[in-house]
Amino acid sequence: MSTPLQTARKRPFGFRDKIGYMFGDFGNDFTFILQVMFFMVFYTNVVGVSAAHVGLLLLVARILDAFTDVGMGVLVDRLPVRDGGTKFKRWIKFIMVPVAVASALMYMSFVADFDSYTAKVVWMCATYFLWGSIFYTAINIPYGSMASVITADSDERAQLSVYRSTGAALAQLFIVFVLPLVVYVTNAAGVSVLDPQRMMWGGILCSIAAVICYAVCYVFSVERIQTPVKADTTEHGLGAMAKAVVTNRALGGLIAAALILLIANLFLSGMLSYLFLNYFGNGKLISYTGLVGIIPSLALIVIAPWLAKRFGKTEVSITAMLIGGAVLLTAYFIKVESVVVWLVFYAVAIFMISIFNYLVWAFITDVIDHQEVTTGQRDDATVYAVYSWARKLGQAIAGGAIGWALSLIGYSETAAKQGTGQSVAVNESIYMLANLVPGILCVVVAAALFFLYPLKKSRVEENNRILTARREEPQILVADVASDSLAQPCTSATTTLTPHPDALNN
Repeated sequence: MSTPLQTARKRPFGFRDKIGYMFGDFGNDFTFILQVMFFMVFYTNVVGVSAAHVGLLLLVARILDAFTDVGMGVLVDRLPVRDGGTKFKRWIKFIMVPVAVASALMYMSFVADFDSYTAKVVWMCATYFLWGSIFYTAINIPYGSMASVITADSDERAQLSVYRSTGAALAQLFIVFVLPLVVYVTNAAGVSVLDPQRMMWGGILCSIAAVICYAVCYVFSVERIQTPVKADTTEHGLGAMAKAVVTNRALGGLIAAALILLIANLFLSGMLSYLFLNYFGNGKLISYTGLVGIIPSLALIVIAPWLAKRFGKTEVSITAMLIGGAVLLTAYFIKVESVVVWLVFYAVAIFMISIFNYLVWAFITDVIDHQEVTTGQRDDATVYAVYSWARKLGQAIAGGAIGWALSLIGYSETAAKQGTGQSVAVNESIYMLANLVPGILCVVVAAALFFLYPLKKSRVEENNRILTARREEPQILVADVASDSLAQPCTSATTTLTPHPDALNN
């Protein structure tokens, strides 16, 4: 059985790694957050596609991703790495341009001029599958898995998670605050609408920014923990690995919590455009959600790692999600009519939700460590791919739920495309959807973390002690061999790992 090993010839973990990893998600979210915020409203309000059809696309794409995500994870784990090469960074180098181009193609303004409704749907589906199911998968799976090989220290991984979420927040700040001021205009009838040409150029600009951010991630990040490619495919092949992943209680609990969190977060984000366009009557006002919802969360760069170290990631996240859910439910029941007052409620709720969001990537590295402790084997990219697909399923459910919910409340794509606005009843229902649904889901997230996820603070610390002890022996052997034979320093070692006794409980 192979075990990860710290490579002495690499520079020590430091600030450059945090910045590099932050820019990776900065690049990811220049296309991902753009899709969350504008894809559905672009195709319903500009192109004229039914909201139900857009929701169906998102659901079908995520079913396809069950194969592409896990397949990509297996490919990353099994593909040989040449001497001096990198297991994860190489994918960023080769995919960063294709994923950016595919994203830009989704927002071409000329699609609205197609005479055929079928042609519009075909373009929407083809470009979305190209971006989301192929290229975004091919860059996001290696990027997300890379955190477990940048450092083996749990506290440093928590820092990477926080910096990753900071990158996402910076991208969201631009897309949520700056872009609406540019792409939303007021038509001759005085109705706030999305401008096709401005949206197209906004999408192109975000794609260019994504490539720049990926390049910074590639240059600044260092892979230090090397896991040799497994050759023992008979005893520890794909089937055995898949069984270990499925029976990993920690992974299952995290998937449940993170999936519901993503549905809550993305449902709220997706409803913002409709909430400000219709209930508050001005699409440009959505930019203020970027200021009040994102800028305060940047303080979590310092606060979140301290809270996680002091109280535990799980314990802190449970408390934060309960508070966030309570705030949104309160906003629903008192029915806020002032946009300023609603933004205050939104700011508090998003800050609380962001605490879990900032730490969630450290959760997955804890789960990867837990799998190594309990089963004796480590498949970083494959475990991450299973988790990533679950998150994408959450994206699909959120996107589909928005489309179907809008259809159920009587939202008219025709009226939106013509710029005539919606009825009062529809606008009231939009307010209900934007507050009640994510509020309830936040409370469910807290319950999932409490009842289903076993890696509380004490268990994470125990797993770290076990893995540290396991890795000390091969490191000593490498040093002895090097000193006795004057050979080149070794960068890998092989030892037999015994599953932790608690594996029977997982």
